[in-house]
Amino acid sequence: MIEIFLLSLIQGITEFIPVSSSSHLILFSNYTNFEEQSLLVDVSLHIGSFLAVLCYFYKDILNFVKNKILFLKILISSIPVMLIGFFLVETNLIENLRNVKVIAWTTLIFGIILYLSDKCDLSKNIESNFSFKSAIFIGTFQILSLIPGVSRSGITLTAARILNFNRFDSTKISFLLSLPTLGAVSLFGLKNIISSNNINFSIMNLLCIILSFLFSILTIKYFLHFVKKFSLNIFVIYRVLLGVILLFLSYL
Repeated sequence: MIEIFLLSLIQGITEFIPVSSSSHLILFSNYTNFEEQSLLVDVSLHIGSFLAVLCYFYKDILNFVKNKILFLKILISSIPVMLIGFFLVETNLIENLRNVKVIAWTTLIFGIILYLSDKCDLSKNIESNFSFKSAIFIGTFQILSLIPGVSRSGITLTAARILNFNRFDSTKISFLLSLPTLGAVSLFGLKNIISSNNINFSIMNLLCIILSFLFSILTIKYFLHFVKKFSLNIFVIYRVLLGVILLFLSYL
């Protein structure tokens, strides 16, 4: 029970800040020997995060007629990562990336890239400057988030900052871009949960969803407040330190 709580806490916080939720879930499982951790548990946690984004941005979603062009851009930008992700899962190649050495290098390298991108101008906003070209550019970068340690939030923030979007709008773009991806993962997860004949397994997944939802919605709220006032340097420092520690442990 305590492991489920901790996994949900990790997912809820790390999904929306630029530190990689998948890598933290893998690391937690590796170093605590938590036997229930698997891709399906990851999926259940992501369902909770998906519902949190839907809940927090429900006004934008309900106002679909006014924002239909925006959501079309979001959908288009999410197609590459969903296609590549589906291929990696179906071929089981995704499992080859779920190791500490990969996480160590990606955490460090993409942390440094995040730092460099955060030095770009803050001149653009989502209302006036989020074009189809921008959406495709950010969506292409998002493919890299399939590698544990890169961070979906981190790489979309990086791409948006490279395009000179301000931090708040870069973060909002990142959150909105999570909708199609998390939605696709959620559908995959629900299919597997419903088809499960183990009631305990199903209850465990339901608990993951509820707790992940609660922690996710709190993170979305306070992270949006944070980026209005501060740079992303604290996350860069965390990533660099974590990457160095993991490299040391991996090659010791």
